[in-house]
Amino acid sequence: MNIKTLGSVSTLALVLSACGGGGDINIAPSNSIGDDNSVVNSPGTDTNNPCASYDNNGTTVVGFLSDSNCIYDTNFVDLDKPLTVDLSIPSIPGVHVFQGSLVVGQNYTNDADMAAAGITQGGDGAVLTIAAGQTLAFQSSDDYLVVNRGSQIQAVGTAVNPITITSVSDAIDGTVGAEDVSQWGGMIINGFGVTNKCSYTGTRSVDLALASECHVAAEGKAGAGQTNYGGNNDADNSGTLEYFIVKHTGALVDVGNELNGIAFDAVGSGTSVNYLEAYSTYDDGVEMFGGAVNINHYLALYVRDDSIDIDEGYIGTFDYALVIQSESDGNRCVESDGIGSYSSKDQTFIDDMIARGLNSSATIKNLTCIISAEENGTHDPGQGLRIREAHFPTIQNAIITTAYSGDEKLGDDDYNYCLRIDNEGQQAALDGELVFEQSILACQDLVDSDLEGQSTLAWLNNNSNNTQQSAEEGEDPTATSNPNLQILNGFFSLPLGDMVINGGPTTVVPTEGRAYVGAVSEDDNWVSGWTYGLQETNRGQSLWFE
Repeated sequence: MNIKTLGSVSTLALVLSACGGGGDINIAPSNSIGDDNSVVNSPGTDTNNPCASYDNNGTTVVGFLSDSNCIYDTNFVDLDKPLTVDLSIPSIPGVHVFQGSLVVGQNYTNDADMAAAGITQGGDGAVLTIAAGQTLAFQSSDDYLVVNRGSQIQAVGTAVNPITITSVSDAIDGTVGAEDVSQWGGMIINGFGVTNKCSYTGTRSVDLALASECHVAAEGKAGAGQTNYGGNNDADNSGTLEYFIVKHTGALVDVGNELNGIAFDAVGSGTSVNYLEAYSTYDDGVEMFGGAVNINHYLALYVRDDSIDIDEGYIGTFDYALVIQSESDGNRCVESDGIGSYSSKDQTFIDDMIARGLNSSATIKNLTCIISAEENGTHDPGQGLRIREAHFPTIQNAIITTAYSGDEKLGDDDYNYCLRIDNEGQQAALDGELVFEQSILACQDLVDSDLEGQSTLAWLNNNSNNTQQSAEEGEDPTATSNPNLQILNGFFSLPLGDMVINGGPTTVVPTEGRAYVGAVSEDDNWVSGWTYGLQETNRGQSLWFE
């Protein structure tokens, strides 16, 4: 497909559609491209053009057909032309191709402009609805999908018909490699939730109120591409993502400004996120900048930085999360920070954030981290969980392991570890405010820090966890011939009764009466069918440890 050629045709179609006088609007013919690259006219008002459309002050703006695909150029939507009305992406047999960015709702940088537009916390912005089974594709790392504050995305796929957001190189050209990244920018969802980069009075969940305006600049482009997030509504609703996949994302915009699979910026718990996959991303799989959104059933595959990144006072829950790093690239399974811009804050500020419940306190349940013990990835070496900068999480029913790969190839064994706890988290662990329980850790380097001079490993073992140092050269934690370590079958958790740790049965008892430890079991195979990259029938390469 010649996207550049199609752009000029799309512009012509939009100019034609805007022509006409008052009264009823006659929609001019939309255009498709024939096999000989000639322009073929078909009525834009009938089923010959099933592409998405919206009304712009009495003029219908509509995408156009090219073969079975719908094309939307920068006159349809872009960074400087955000959607201010609802848009539905309909079901078509092909792909919805965006030649610019897809921005849902107007961005605002001050309260006065936001109030004048009628956008309040939980306000009435534009809504993007995507039909089940649809694929949206973007052309380059300059292009991304943004849902601004007060707007929503309603993207409800199914296990049979998931929704996929990816690149033209993947969905149209078929030229993308299995682990290619930066083929398009990624997603940003901006909410009105709490972020400790803003100023508040009172205590969270009690009497918290904004002390001043709250418009934190989100990661992404400057100028027309700049968006903002933050507020005082942890129950804010940015819509629904269900059976939803983002692939081949990410870009380095500037130092410290990197686009992820999905950035959840102060997104509230009224937002529903269930069955989500981040596949092959340049930066983080998902990054949580404050807010309280919960994510249920999450798969992160081939994420080059952190598969789960937490910061700025995030207090939501991850429930069932499977992380599988690339054999040769990937940083932390979980990187968790409690306070935004921590290094620039003094101890009085940090203590005040903790006292008022404004630091991060995420809950992560039923997590499996399969880590590749490599040293020279895009960002940093492969590692497990790093908890730092006043984050006080609760982590239960987890499996963290580097066993498949080991790290004998490294000159320094300190690169790869299961768990590291830093800063205020060390004392919080001893005080019971940081919880890590009923979990299994099997790495060549189990921990990479002590707790205020006390042993982190002893603390783990005293808090109902099983730990085992795996073989330096790597070992198979699935093999029945391995007398010491049997916890997985591929990426599936073994039944509790079949698990072996240090040559004996596990003593872990899953919390909440759950049936197993880790993210997914063969009896509870929630990744089956809809995910990309795991099953032989739907992936670009085999998993490296198979």
